[in-house]
Amino acid sequence: MNKVYILLANGFEEIEGLTCVDLMRRAGIEIEMVSITGSLTVKGARGITVTADSQLQDIADDGTMVILPGGMPGTNYLKESKPVRDMVTAYYESGRYVAAICAAPTVFGDMGILKGKKATCYPGMEAGLIGAEWPGETETVVVDGNIITSRGLGTAIDFALKLIELLIDKDKADAIAKSVVY
Repeated sequence: MNKVYILLANGFEEIEGLTCVDLMRRAGIEIEMVSITGSLTVKGARGITVTADSQLQDIADDGTMVILPGGMPGTNYLKESKPVRDMVTAYYESGRYVAAICAAPTVFGDMGILKGKKATCYPGMEAGLIGAEWPGETETVVVDGNIITSRGLGTAIDFALKLIELLIDKDKADAIAKSVVY
């Protein structure tokens, strides 16, 4: 069974985070919303308050994927958090999936895990993809090994469907896309 953790910081982009949660749950994937704020309450970039399922310090190291939604200042909080960086490093080094969308791929760049990899991010933030090969504006989701990146809230459905495809298969991703009239 796949278990996914999505890390939520104050100022996360709600559409990016919650689209992943919604579509992955529709696909039957266990996805847990994890707060890095010190409480279960997380306030998104547009002022939407979300109650997370757990706090970062309380989760086990049992996931198959960790997801970082973008948004500001949420991405900066993710980047500044040693526990977040430690988790991403552990997942990446063990071959588990690490995924990020919008500004959040710059967390991976800052950590040095994009060297020699293809990655994308929010337009104008490409300098934060330190060491990565940027494939250009035409690719909405980029997969390179166990790293998955995407461009922004307008690509959130594509991103979530790609994650479902990687964790289950393309047929399931296509079925979820059809069920939401995508």
